[in-house]
Amino acid sequence: MLPLVRFGKTELRVSRLALGGFPLGGVNRARGWDPFTGDGRKAAIGAVHAALDAGINYIDTAPSYGNGNSESVIGEALAGRRDSVVVATKVGHREMTKESVRESVASSLQRLRTDWIDVIQFHGGAYTLEDVRVILDDGLLEALRELRAEGKVRFLGFTTEEPWTALPLIVSGQFDVLQIRYNLIYQGAALHALDAASKADLGVIVMRPMTSGIFQRMAQFLAPRWQEAHDLYEVSLKFVLADSRVHVANVGMRWPEEIARNVALVNSFVPPFDMAKLPRFTAEIYRTEDEELPH
Repeated sequence: MLPLVRFGKTELRVSRLALGGFPLGGVNRARGWDPFTGDGRKAAIGAVHAALDAGINYIDTAPSYGNGNSESVIGEALAGRRDSVVVATKVGHREMTKESVRESVASSLQRLRTDWIDVIQFHGGAYTLEDVRVILDDGLLEALRELRAEGKVRFLGFTTEEPWTALPLIVSGQFDVLQIRYNLIYQGAALHALDAASKADLGVIVMRPMTSGIFQRMAQFLAPRWQEAHDLYEVSLKFVLADSRVHVANVGMRWPEEIARNVALVNSFVPPFDMAKLPRFTAEIYRTEDEELPH
């Protein structure tokens, strides 16, 4: 079973590995995966059950994953097990109003077959200053606060692909959870956003910890022997798990054996170094190399 960690100021106890819900709403023919067919839906529900049985207690999804299919699969799969799982989903922010935010959450609750959502997140990529203003001042955040007061959501968060643009939301003091893109090839968050989130005591969950296969595909062309010598998916996951500012790695998984392999990695991995302290500027690299010279 997976060890649980404190999830920032939410005080939730969560597994370091989350089940990402995108595959539950997306077709991948190359891997024989289609959650929209009868058999495919059974396989998707089986993936959720396998994750729960392995000790994963955090599931992340969104209404846009398969036009609600991911939420629907999760809702069916959690029958009789809802109380032991942290469920996170999302709501849009562009071209949204206070009323449409409430309607979106109501639809998610229905598809998830639950009375409450543990973590509700504004679903964003890169935030303009106008996006930030609309979220904070035009009723969208107010809608989520009202839903929290009504017991329909518990904690408020947002997601971001571009960390620099998320800083105004991180420091606003209005959120409990940050889901951010951070991995071996996209390390911008390490320079500022992860530090700011840690200072604000936000629960931090990382999207695309295995680079969504981008690093592996690049290596296929540039250094094909890397994959022969090392499992680059494993290396990518270890990178994220080795950063002390990260609580949860959000991994989209389809098959029980895939879940078992990642759970085993999390259980056995002891970080040899805190990636939060990794030098990321030329001068820092030079200084580190000089310090490592024998005296």
